[in-house]
Amino acid sequence: MANIRLVILGILARNPMHGYEIKHIIEDHMGDWTDIKFGSIYFALSKLAEDKSVEIVEETRAGKRPSRIVYRITDRGHNEFSRLLRQLWSMDDNTYYSFDIGVFFMHGLSRSEVQELLDRRIDTIQQKIVFLEQHKAEQEQEPHVPPLASAIMQHSQMHFATELAWLKDLRKNLDKYY
Repeated sequence: MANIRLVILGILARNPMHGYEIKHIIEDHMGDWTDIKFGSIYFALSKLAEDKSVEIVEETRAGKRPSRIVYRITDRGHNEFSRLLRQLWSMDDNTYYSFDIGVFFMHGLSRSEVQELLDRRIDTIQQKIVFLEQHKAEQEQEPHVPPLASAIMQHSQMHFATELAWLKDLRKNLDKYY
């Protein structure tokens, strides 16, 4: 929940927006490197309003459509944003990969099935790398996308490149493990 709060507060620190605009920014510009779901945006906005980190500046309704609520960050929200941002920069995360559990127990599958699954995974990672390269080039052409987005996407690309090299090495040396 802290990440969604941080993201929303960071977006609203730039200018007031309604939930759909926030959703659009997250999906279109952060979707490659965050896992924030549509439904959690409105829930988090509600909680941020409850704790007075954001406030409603405008609410309009057109016909039978749902209300369009514009939020802005408050002084309390700016303080919370800074606190969450410092906390995130101070974290020393260990990364665990569920796939490693599958590797540990790969003997529960036939060698040929493991080879096939590794080949599929290698192909998937290669496709992700190509997609990220194309998407990064597209995003770099968009004037409203900050330059730091390129560095963040490069971070993902480098992780995938390392994963790909590791998978290829595992596939090549499978005989050592069976």
